[in-house]
Amino acid sequence: MNPLLGRLHPYPFERWRELTADIAYRGVLRPISLGIGEPKHPTPPLIEAAITQSLKGLSVYPSTAGEPRLREVCARWLHTRYGVTIDPATQLLPVNGSREALFALAQVVVDASRDGATVVCPNPFYQIYEGAALLAGARTAFANSDPARNFAPDWSQIDAATWARTQLLYVCSPGNPTGAVMSLAEWRTLFELSDRHGFVIASDECYSEIHFRGEPPLGALQAAHALGRSDFRRLVVLTSLSKRSNVPGMRSGFAAGDAAIIAPFLLYRTYHGSAMGPVVQAASIAAWGDESHVAANRALYREKFERVTSLLARVLDVRLPDAGFYLWAAVPGGDDVAFARGLLAQYNVTVLPGSLLAREAHGSNPGRGRIRMALVADTAECVEAAQRIVQYTERHRAELRDPA
Repeated sequence: MNPLLGRLHPYPFERWRELTADIAYRGVLRPISLGIGEPKHPTPPLIEAAITQSLKGLSVYPSTAGEPRLREVCARWLHTRYGVTIDPATQLLPVNGSREALFALAQVVVDASRDGATVVCPNPFYQIYEGAALLAGARTAFANSDPARNFAPDWSQIDAATWARTQLLYVCSPGNPTGAVMSLAEWRTLFELSDRHGFVIASDECYSEIHFRGEPPLGALQAAHALGRSDFRRLVVLTSLSKRSNVPGMRSGFAAGDAAIIAPFLLYRTYHGSAMGPVVQAASIAAWGDESHVAANRALYREKFERVTSLLARVLDVRLPDAGFYLWAAVPGGDDVAFARGLLAQYNVTVLPGSLLAREAHGSNPGRGRIRMALVADTAECVEAAQRIVQYTERHRAELRDPA
């Protein structure tokens, strides 16, 4: 067996199942889960129609590079959304969801034979980043989120010696779980560090189309273009239809950026068997070519977040994120695991303890004392969950004041 498999940490949901194995809710409230970030809004009919109309495509082998029309539609979407121009033949690849591509990219970029090969991740983070790094033979370093900047990563925590060993940096903007969006100034800093040390930046942007304020989130390609880096050197952006179009089961997205990285990435994916099926390609063309369903989806999230956040803010330290579909709330007493266990046992609501989404780094676990709530269900169910959380929090706070 590959010995590197032994370096992997249990996934947060696996750890949560273990931590709650002894809990058996015995009340009458129906279960509500805000634990997993799986979109629950209906899949747009235009995507379903595209699937049913393209079933004959199942009779052919797909190309790993994808159909030219799909690449062109994705490139056109990037131009419309971010004002950037890329070559769909050399700077873009369809992928089977951003998750598998985020993992695969590390296997292409990391040279484990170099002493101290390091991958830098935000903290808290999407655990695929860490798993990809470890299975590529690298070590990991973490930049903790900064509550003073709406939980954006504090990249200054990474020292010069670590940056010098870094081969790959994962960025998530808007962030999971914090919802923080990178600013142009932050991108300038990271691009300068990449130029100095030669590492690749992988920008995970799967939450980019769920936002709550006037201006949509800044993207990495957009930032690079604004800073005179239109060759997108050492930069790859990865995005997905899962959240944007409510099709997590379709496993469809794309990677775009530096042609010098996309070429070996295509070679790796050819051997890895990562071609997107023709039916999914047809449905993806329909999805990337339509914005009306995206605007409607965003409106649903905006209404939901406005109602739920106003309820929870009465009892929890929580505020509207920059973007994404998570709330990142501090809990009374500071014990996120105990709070989440009590909420499940007493009110049958599942949330994810923040400490499970982070690692101990720079003397602290930046997820400790917080919970992540995925507002993916319909508005009524999320509001009901919020009402239960308010009731539990008031009860929990009283118990903290008077343990007897």
